[in-house]
Amino acid sequence: MKKIIEINSLTKSFGSVRAVDGISFSVGEGQLFALLGVNGAGKSTTISIICRQLKRDSGSVLVDSVSVDDDPVSVKKKLGVVFQNSLLDPSLSVIDNLSIKASLYGMSKVEFSERLEILSEKLSFKNILKRTLGRLSGGQRRRIDIARALIHCPDILILDEPTTGLDPQTRRQLWDVISDQRREKNMTVLLTTHYMEEAADSDYVVIMDSGRIAASGTPLELKNTYTGDFIAIYGKNEDEIKLLGRKYERIPNGFRVTVKNSAEATELIIKHPEIFSDYEISKGKMDDVFLAVTGKKLEGGVANE
Repeated sequence: MKKIIEINSLTKSFGSVRAVDGISFSVGEGQLFALLGVNGAGKSTTISIICRQLKRDSGSVLVDSVSVDDDPVSVKKKLGVVFQNSLLDPSLSVIDNLSIKASLYGMSKVEFSERLEILSEKLSFKNILKRTLGRLSGGQRRRIDIARALIHCPDILILDEPTTGLDPQTRRQLWDVISDQRREKNMTVLLTTHYMEEAADSDYVVIMDSGRIAASGTPLELKNTYTGDFIAIYGKNEDEIKLLGRKYERIPNGFRVTVKNSAEATELIIKHPEIFSDYEISKGKMDDVFLAVTGKKLEGGVANE
């Protein structure tokens, strides 16, 4: 697979704080690539360096084999970026905001009109094109942020926690549009997120902690390495669960027991059939991986240590 983004030994400090501490990774063309971590892990700083919003202290950043410093104009054309804080002008209308962005990329009026027609349909903002940004809801503004990033058909879409605070329906709509663009144009997506389900849907995940890479791999590789299987057991009391001799935790209406794999689960079921009258077996999730790797939890977009 072609490497579309290459990061090598990247560092960035703010005073005595090493925000990014010698990280290296590469993103394959067409991948959905996730940087996962709590606030302060170094995700947004890394994104800002790739987009040339911040200068790195050392290391290298290549986009499609070109240094972001050697040819910033060509690199910029390949990128569409949605930052945590919107770059839209709240005093301008939706169409004016998007028109300005299109003109910066040399798009003709015809090209802009065609692209606007497609995106306004997909992202459901046809009826608010003449409304000023300051009068829009948070979900509406986020849809325009995505449209702004996609207006020039970038090769790479960079998303810095794009769905934090959005309702589930808006989040689903944004991801449907992004998935369509990936499928139609082989667009690469580099994502930072707090949401485990977004990371779980990625092709590759890098977990960052205190500016360093704590773990990396496909979601399945990470689950197999850092977590086992779980048995949810219902309708039993805690004394019965203790008889299994395994680590467990309370869940609604029951207990979740940790096992190494399905084979170990089968052994327990055969040995204690009276306990397993109502149960289900599941693989570990990205939440379990993150906790095992960093010792921290991510819940609903909020980090808890």
